[in-house]
Amino acid sequence: MKRTIFLLITLLTVSCSDFEELNQNPNEPTSVGADVLLTNAIRNSVQTTSNEAFLISNNVAQLTGKALRLEVDNYKWNAFPTLWEGLYESLTDVEAAHALAKEANNPAMQGALLVLKSWIYSQLTNAYGDIPYNEAIKGGEAIEPNLTPKYDTQASIYAALLSNLEIAAGLLSNGGSIAGDVLYNGDTQKWIKFSNALRLRLLMYKSNKENVAAEFKSIVDNEPLFTSNDDQAALTFFRAFPNEFPTLPLKSGDFIAVAFSESALNAFNQYNDPRLSRYARPNADANGDRDYDNPTFTGITNGVVSEGSLLGVAYYDFIGDTTAAEMGINYAQGLLMTYAEQELLLAEAAHNGWIANDKEAHYKNGIRASHEYYQVNYAPYGYADFDDFYANSGVALDEKMDIWEQKWLSLYFTAMDPYFEVRRMYVAAGGFDGIRFLKEPYGTNFNNKEMPLRFLYPFQEQSLNEVNYNAAKSQYDGINGKMWILSN
Repeated sequence: MKRTIFLLITLLTVSCSDFEELNQNPNEPTSVGADVLLTNAIRNSVQTTSNEAFLISNNVAQLTGKALRLEVDNYKWNAFPTLWEGLYESLTDVEAAHALAKEANNPAMQGALLVLKSWIYSQLTNAYGDIPYNEAIKGGEAIEPNLTPKYDTQASIYAALLSNLEIAAGLLSNGGSIAGDVLYNGDTQKWIKFSNALRLRLLMYKSNKENVAAEFKSIVDNEPLFTSNDDQAALTFFRAFPNEFPTLPLKSGDFIAVAFSESALNAFNQYNDPRLSRYARPNADANGDRDYDNPTFTGITNGVVSEGSLLGVAYYDFIGDTTAAEMGINYAQGLLMTYAEQELLLAEAAHNGWIANDKEAHYKNGIRASHEYYQVNYAPYGYADFDDFYANSGVALDEKMDIWEQKWLSLYFTAMDPYFEVRRMYVAAGGFDGIRFLKEPYGTNFNNKEMPLRFLYPFQEQSLNEVNYNAAKSQYDGINGKMWILSN
């Protein structure tokens, strides 16, 4: 991002007349509108987080595991720069679009961009801790460009995000339109619901640090939230470049480098849960055929070279294998936040005594929403419908760990949040021994079998923003450093 900005500033020093003479093209627009920038920002940020879900977050959360290149699973972590670079690049489009929307006096567009900005920054700060926020994305400013932004504290960033999400809901209710909206097709009410649901997520994440009960309750009692899967923040991709889910255009060897995890398989098998046939595809027989009526699965052991079932048909088309289209189910979407997650957040909040809602009703709604979203087939698993599954599978609510387990299972491919949630649970439970559905990593482990608590800052920050990088880095013990939301 900073190299791009530096190049832009350098180019601007060239004679304006020379530049215009060389670069005029009557067949192309000379400016980009807020609608195009919003489309790019949504698509690129969601592609970034969906790709990192495949490569990192699902694996750390033991929903999937690496069959090759085990560094993620055995905690031999280096920097993961593509998340940082991809999301900050998307933020450049967000900021440029917001300036145009403000200039055009378009409150709805401003509000949608503020929600998107808050979601992107929440992914960044939850991954790294302190990050550039207030001074970020200012390298291209004509007056006093800032190529070395300071890192803001996570506490201050959380306060800003929660405030901005509340402001965004007001803007979205104040007129205007949202052209270029590939997430909600310009539906301001759905953006408002996403804003409020995201506030609930962030409050839950910081509940280890502060008492959030009153604020959480106020949102639940007074603000509109998701009421079905139709409201959730899920980006539908086209089946062509550049609008594809990131796993679909992969080479087959890269796709099969990730397989379904033993931990998730054990959880699904415990309840005979039909989502298993959507998250993974059945093992093939000697002839290469897969039996979806009598499926069998295996799970990879995280951190060990082993074998597991391939990921489901929604995530990849193999030549000669059944496709999602042939099965009549949807291809994978880019998930920012789901209705299932919101319902399980409400169940946990009710269990904690923050709200008076029926915790089992929200718990059941969350599982049902996940089943409906993945278009499960109950027949091969011996159930008539969801109510039959809930009553007879053993999944019914008994303790808080049940809510955590179903939250974990529902977050499959939801950006970086599979990792963020199991990390929150890991800290709250005092380690792997306190979480029944996760396993202490097997095999060679490079972090004393302790779950890493953060990503390392990209190494390029050391050369491009050395003073601020060193100041931020000094606060953390590498990947084991506790960021603000995790500290006591």
